[in-house]
Order: sequence, then C-alpha cells, then structure tokens
Amino acid sequence: MELRPFGDPSRQAPLLGLGTWMLEQGDRAAAIAALRRGIDLGMAHVDTAEMYGSGKAEEVVGEALAGLRDRVFLVTKVLPQNATEKGTIEACERSLARMKTDRVDCYLLHWPSSHPLEGTIRAFEKLRQAGKVLSYGVSNFDVEGLEEAVKLAGKGRIACNQILYNLSERTAEHHVIPWCEKNGIAVVAYSPIGAQHFKSGKVLEEIAAARRATPRQIALAFLLHRKGVFAIPKSSVAAHVEQNAAAAAIALTDDEVRRLDAAFPRGPWRGLATS
Repeated sequence: MELRPFGDPSRQAPLLGLGTWMLEQGDRAAAIAALRRGIDLGMAHVDTAEMYGSGKAEEVVGEALAGLRDRVFLVTKVLPQNATEKGTIEACERSLARMKTDRVDCYLLHWPSSHPLEGTIRAFEKLRQAGKVLSYGVSNFDVEGLEEAVKLAGKGRIACNQILYNLSERTAEHHVIPWCEKNGIAVVAYSPIGAQHFKSGKVLEEIAAARRATPRQIALAFLLHRKGVFAIPKSSVAAHVEQNAAAAAIALTDDEVRRLDAAFPRGPWRGLATS
C-alpha cells in the first residue's frame, strides 16, 4: 500500500485507510476482524472519533489494535463542544484510555467549534509536546477556517483537513482541496464511496468492467489519483475491506479521469457538508 506525506513530509500514512463511523453498531467480532484484515492488507490508517457511538467505536478500535498498535497510523477526533483548551486535553486522555494506547498519530477537531480555536490549538500543542499526539489537524474546515488554523498553529503544523468527498460530493474541489494542496495539508476523504446510497452510472460501470474491477473500486481510485488525497472507507465486513484495498492498485488514465469528471460533475460551490 502506497504511503503518502501526511502534512509534514517526514510523516507518512497509507493512502487508503479504515473508517469506523457506526462500526460499534454491528457484530463486534466481525468489526474487529475487518479492521485487522485491513491492517494486514496495508490499510493501516485507522480513523475514529469520540463522537462515534459515544466512545464505543474507539473501544472497538482499541480491541482490534491489541498487539498491532505500532503498525498503525491512528487518528481520532475531539468534539467541538469539548474543544476548550482544558476540555481538549481531557477528551484526548479519555480517547487514549478507550483505545488502550499512549498516543495517537493525528488528533483532529471534528468540525469548527464555538470555542475559540486558539485554545484548541494550545491544547493540541501541549498534547504534542507530551507525546500523546504526534500531529494534529482539523475536519470539515473551509478555506477561511483553515487560514485561521494555520495562522494560530504556524506553518507546517496543521497536518490534514478531513472532509466529505466522493464522486457524488465534489464541492470541495472548488476551493478547499486546491488550497490544501497548495499549503501542504493532506486531504482525508470520509464517506469516499458515498454517505448513504452509492450512485453508479454507465461510465463508471464501463470503466469498472474494462478494468475487471467493481464500480466502488473505481470510485475510490478516482479520489486517490490526486496525490494529496487519502480515503477512509468504512466497512465492518472483511470481504468488503479486501475489495476496498484493491482500489489502491488502480491507476486511472487521464482519459478515464476525464470521463468520470464529465459523468459526475462537481456542480456549483455550496459550502462543505459537516458530519
């Protein structure tokens, strides 16, 4: 599995990872097996959040990572309502305890908070200096928010911006993704296949058939052709994880990208969705 720079060029993560939203709602053993299978396949970029199942997803992740922690680039998030300086540090401590680890590779503010961002950044820096957070970033931030975060944290500190991004939801390509690419901030696509109902189509199916791949694999490959983009599809079924992993090996041609671009137009800018 290809590794890509994650903010700081000296730090890298697998381009394709494992999302965990609602992972706690299904069969626990199957979910753990799916995570472990993904790690074995190189999808060792595990993303979770204190919001997911009110911490229960983090507990599943902790169980899945037993004996594997050093192989994994682990990411979790603080809820905006907890994102005061003191609250961020306390939330991180709770997340570490639930996941039975002493550090996370990247810690994110889940979406913009009503609390001053300055306090959240101070907390991130304290956690980084303590070795509990190896890098930090944001999620669901637009360009204005990103500019503020970089101004407060300093150049090179904001590792990533995690956003909703898939073939059917491409509004971030207008401003957010180009800004992140220009400023060396990784873009992590959540719900990269589609938040609810996957939308296929004639062009997608034709390219998939020609590639002997599935339409979902081609949808993932479309996002990953941009070198600053990572994707974290969620699946609680090991067989589906295997299918997702295979997308990392698909390098679309310029013509295939052009056809998909035309078939799934990004539409007008309307702001970022938040989840």
